Amino acid sequence: MTAASDQITVGVDIGTTSVKAVAVNAAGEVVARTRVPHKIQATSDRLRHDADQAWRRGPRRALKALGGLAPKALSVTGMVPSMAAVDRRGKPTTDGLLYGDAEGRPADRHGMPDLVGDAPEFLRALVRMAPEAAGYWSAQTTATVALGGPPVLAGDVAMVLWPLSTGEAWDQSVLDECGVSVDQVPQIVPSRTPVADVDGMLLDGGAIDVACERIISGIEDGDALVICGSTLIVMAALPPGATPPAEIIAYPDETGAQTATAASNAGGLFLNWVDRTTVKSRGPVDPEQVPVWLPYIRGERTPWNDPNRRAVLADVHQGHDAAAVRRGAFEASAFVARHLLEMMDLSPRRIVALGGGTQVDGWMQALADALCAPVDAATDPETGAIGAAFCARLTAGLEGDLRDGARWARSARRFEPNADWTDPVKRRYTRFRELAQQGR
Repeated sequence: MTAASDQITVGVDIGTTSVKAVAVNAAGEVVARTRVPHKIQATSDRLRHDADQAWRRGPRRALKALGGLAPKALSVTGMVPSMAAVDRRGKPTTDGLLYGDAEGRPADRHGMPDLVGDAPEFLRALVRMAPEAAGYWSAQTTATVALGGPPVLAGDVAMVLWPLSTGEAWDQSVLDECGVSVDQVPQIVPSRTPVADVDGMLLDGGAIDVACERIISGIEDGDALVICGSTLIVMAALPPGATPPAEIIAYPDETGAQTATAASNAGGLFLNWVDRTTVKSRGPVDPEQVPVWLPYIRGERTPWNDPNRRAVLADVHQGHDAAAVRRGAFEASAFVARHLLEMMDLSPRRIVALGGGTQVDGWMQALADALCAPVDAATDPETGAIGAAFCARLTAGLEGDLRDGARWARSARRFEPNADWTDPVKRRYTRFRELAQQGR
């Protein structure tokens, strides 16, 4: 047995519509993979999982389906924040609330940026729904317990639950306001540290999906990372001394540089809805004959923080067909990415695209055309799970530095901007920004 095959680790990614699990060797080669589907409750106000199906049974089934590989370690990743009430066995007794659900919207954000502030509202809602619950856990904690570990949560994940947590400890005063004791929430543990040994497989306290994808993205100075999942995520390193607007979260990465992050609803949830509601068409699209979408079927996150925004299909005329409408939807997602990068005051030389959307050529081409930069789209859609498998290597002591995950960067297909589309796309972006500023 080679060293590479003897050092298999597993990443489990609790995604929007399925649990993905991959077994990866030391060379970054996926030796086994599986996908266990689950349902998502998605409306303008709700974004929820059947937490028992998606967070508890799904990871168990996914790990079992990988076969008898005897992995050294396993790490669970998923979206944040997430939370459900559980009984004494760790079985969820409520729906799993996901970021974007109306129960997580503070009545007054008090200037808080997107991506933070939802967790206390989730906790208050779950206390109302299940006041006798034994605990209130994240998806990562629920899955870790289901796989044989203790009820813990990694500091990196806990940090996103601010102001419930600082990432090192729970804020007792906030827990008191929510009517919850510290023994009802997971113990916060250091990230990428073993917390259990299950038949020779180490478990840790979990990770965040977008952070796992970034680890193996292979982005370099001057690049931007666009994660094309159910949610659209834009991440990029800021130049020294840069101060992004308040709507953009910036935090130091493992090198000490500031990384800006923004999230939008203009990802797969929007584009899948367009697919479900328009006729399929394989015909060509005239660059001049594309309508303009505002993609706000669920409101918008960064920069608006407005759950009441709604989608608009503008400037439609009889010459538009289904192919033009779909191309307009791809452009809308790309326009959001461009706007977020402009807010970061960045003009990247290259876009690295990860996530399931990288398998959709029309989406990737629209990104290249709208951002006027080449897009290197990963050929493997399971990058979140693969990044979690690399985190598991750190947990097992097989790696010493997160930055070494760059050697696991996935092969990519390149999409170059199409010169024939440059001017029409630029005009439509101007129109998109006008409509967005009007709040339509």
